[in-house]
Amino acid sequence: MPSLLTDLSVASQLFLRATGRRLKGQQAPAPDLEAFREAMDPLLQGIAPGVIKQTAWLDMPANQPPWTHSGVTVDEGDDVSYFLAGQVFASKALDLQFQPSLQVWCRAGDTGEIFRGTRDSHSFKASQGGPLYFGNYFPSTWQTPQGELTTDTDVYKGNQGLFRILVIVWSERAADGLRALLGTGKEPRLVDELARLEQGDTAPEGWKYLWHVGPAEIFREGHSGDGSTPCIHCRTHKDVGILQHDVDQALTPESEIRWRWCVNKLPSTLREDTLPSHDYLSIAVEFDNGRDITYYWSATLPEGYGYDCPLPNWKGIEYHVVVRSGKQGLGEWLDERRNLYKDYKKYMGEPPPRITRVWFIANSIFQRIEGSCDYADIHLEGAKGSVRLL
Repeated sequence: MPSLLTDLSVASQLFLRATGRRLKGQQAPAPDLEAFREAMDPLLQGIAPGVIKQTAWLDMPANQPPWTHSGVTVDEGDDVSYFLAGQVFASKALDLQFQPSLQVWCRAGDTGEIFRGTRDSHSFKASQGGPLYFGNYFPSTWQTPQGELTTDTDVYKGNQGLFRILVIVWSERAADGLRALLGTGKEPRLVDELARLEQGDTAPEGWKYLWHVGPAEIFREGHSGDGSTPCIHCRTHKDVGILQHDVDQALTPESEIRWRWCVNKLPSTLREDTLPSHDYLSIAVEFDNGRDITYYWSATLPEGYGYDCPLPNWKGIEYHVVVRSGKQGLGEWLDERRNLYKDYKKYMGEPPPRITRVWFIANSIFQRIEGSCDYADIHLEGAKGSVRLL
């Protein structure tokens, strides 16, 4: 594990990087919340009667713990859209900020399940009636699907920023309402949300996103460069996603995972074993004790290096092992094979009985650098044969 000196070294590099962007005028301007409202209000006022049931505007400070009443009450089955503008800083000095789509979660009703969108707009059908709530995510995480936290609410005090949220409850289908609203003005947010709805879920068949991290548009089915091999494309930029495939296999001394991947671009230029630089692409295996081991390509750390996850909410759960390092081999299809039993025993202790899931992880929320990778030919090998996942 990195020392305090290492943490300070990474933080100082991020500080210098952020300072350089500010001095060069390369820092993106703060979102204009007034312009957001001024763009949307005339469209709402110009729409034909009967298309919209109700609307509400909500300002939610980034340091406010969940959950905040939106001022809207929905009926079960209502189609609802919301639109976001704003930002949250975990540290302005280090320019650690998170996208609104990652930070702002939603819940319909007092006992409804929480969710978020993949973009700064989202449309959904209310699964139950009741008040519509919004809540901040980082730096905590969810303990239950109803939005209970894993931490005390005091952790939100360090956040800086503000979100402005527009909520629209439609009389009919959200897609029809968006088209009607577009008839009053070609607002890009509406175009983007309608395109997202028409696109649908992009998760590869048989895979699903981990619920308490949330959905994404990071992973898609595809083929390798020559078109001959089915693969899963991974593209991440300022977002995070954990894609999971259920399995049920005994963990024995013969247990191995093998895969092929072509890593084109790493989402980090720094060592990844500190919290503010923990951006990476990996394939992971989860066990029936709730822990997982994740294999990734590091920008700087040596092959074979292992460490417990530096994120407080994942410490003691996820363990990282570097299988490749540096720039050599980027852009090439490479074969990998790891003995899961031996790796668990070496890095984590006494192996548990069973393997329960295989994951893909992509994180680029801290340094906000684009990362890309393709995966193919994923197999779990065991004493009773091989299971092909891709």
